Amino acid sequence: MILAIETSCDESAVALFDPAVGLRAEWIHSQIAIHERHGGVVPDLAVREHLRTLEPLLERAREASDNFSQVTQIAVTHGPGLAGCLAIGLASAKALALALDKPLAGVNHLRGHVFSPFIALHARAPESFDRELAGLLPHLALVVSGGNTLLATLDEARRITVLSTTRDDAAGEALDKGAKLLGLGYPGGPLVEKLAAGGKPDAYDFPRGLGPKAELDFSFSGLKTALRYQLEKMTPPEIEARKADLCASYQQAVMDALVRKAGAAIQRGGFRSIGLSGGVANNRNLREALGALAGKRGLPLFAAEPKHTGDNAGMIAFAAWADPEVRFQALNAGAAALEIAPGQELA
Repeated sequence: MILAIETSCDESAVALFDPAVGLRAEWIHSQIAIHERHGGVVPDLAVREHLRTLEPLLERAREASDNFSQVTQIAVTHGPGLAGCLAIGLASAKALALALDKPLAGVNHLRGHVFSPFIALHARAPESFDRELAGLLPHLALVVSGGNTLLATLDEARRITVLSTTRDDAAGEALDKGAKLLGLGYPGGPLVEKLAAGGKPDAYDFPRGLGPKAELDFSFSGLKTALRYQLEKMTPPEIEARKADLCASYQQAVMDALVRKAGAAIQRGGFRSIGLSGGVANNRNLREALGALAGKRGLPLFAAEPKHTGDNAGMIAFAAWADPEVRFQALNAGAAALEIAPGQELA
């Protein structure tokens, strides 16, 4: 059984994964209520909450695993994320690994997202998972979260290769910043989606980022600037009256960019499946649009379950088992050697 810890940003999370069964249990403490009054994540507050909430979550895991006697490995998110937050989880994982004399693996948060769409596939039939997954590779993964947007491949050996990232803002970041410009709350993505349901997605012509099909990188900073310029042309009453149309058009521009780049990657050929993960993967428009694209190309779409789209330890535990690079690390790296992995690379 793998015990996993996730503290990369503003959720404290712990999970227990049994390869023969799937996720036995998972616990998440969200900090949204604390950070929404500040309009975004405040690192110092996030660290304080991890210090307060991680120990009780680990106590629940201890009880659920017969005083950790069933645990055979520890896994922890070691990047990317907020350094102070990552340090809390890393220190706790190192202490547990040393105390229990168990191997410790550091899991890149984005690798967890890449594998998260397959958690449900494993849960349905653990005994045949390896065979079923082999039939779905090579796989194209679209990871869309608040801090990261990327396209990656998962090949037949389960090696991850990044095809593209964003050159500036991530898609979730663009939605949050757009929501702030519109006077909405935090987190902005769900609020934009809610208002967009009553608006016209073609009411405003917002840019779709980098244009050439051969260019797979994303860019959302120009979209945010275009929204700001549009709002400067309008009076407060006009903005209020057209807020639904503004949200719908802005959201559509984000989703179009994501789906078009995914489509351009698929055109390169060879993929047997498509995956969608990350917090923005909960957006209904994105799921429907990517599902339509996958159907048109005759490929199955695997979208992470809502509970595994945000920051969660379930995907970290699963990646620690399903990702051969993480397995190798757990067998060959001692707890004392594991450090925070900064940046966006899938190290």
